[in-house]
Amino acid sequence: MSKHYKLEIDSPIGVIEILGNDDVVQSILFVESEGAIENQHDIPAVLLDCRDQLIEYFQGVRQTFTFPFQYSGTPFQHTVWNSLVGIPFAETASYRDIAITLQKEKAVRAVGNANGKNKLSIVVPCHRIIGSSGSLTGYAGGLWRKEWLLHHEKTVKETRLV
Repeated sequence: MSKHYKLEIDSPIGVIEILGNDDVVQSILFVESEGAIENQHDIPAVLLDCRDQLIEYFQGVRQTFTFPFQYSGTPFQHTVWNSLVGIPFAETASYRDIAITLQKEKAVRAVGNANGKNKLSIVVPCHRIIGSSGSLTGYAGGLWRKEWLLHHEKTVKETRLV
């Protein structure tokens, strides 16, 4: 049985907890905390790579992620999450857009439900999902974080175009 590890990092929008094993990252979630705890010393390279890539994302120098991660969910949830990964940096889509992409136009609610169960925040960019009207919809990390992430990506993209 594989050993599990936890790594916490401070970000501009709060503490992020990274969970995984020796081979893959399994969870990246915001936690309500005053600051990251001191991390254990035997953290595997994959979690350290995840940390470094998230720091680069917040610094505006990274738009995609390359470390290995693993979903934990149903086959339908996996297809939704794979679709989320396909949403380009600084762009948005609606639950309906994802349902249409999956050729399950009537599955808008199921797509929303799967989106809400995503445990790989930022890397599987559920923050890029907005309402069909263009309004911000729920985000497990809090709407203020979603708004910050979308603004951050837009600003990074605009800065790189100059």
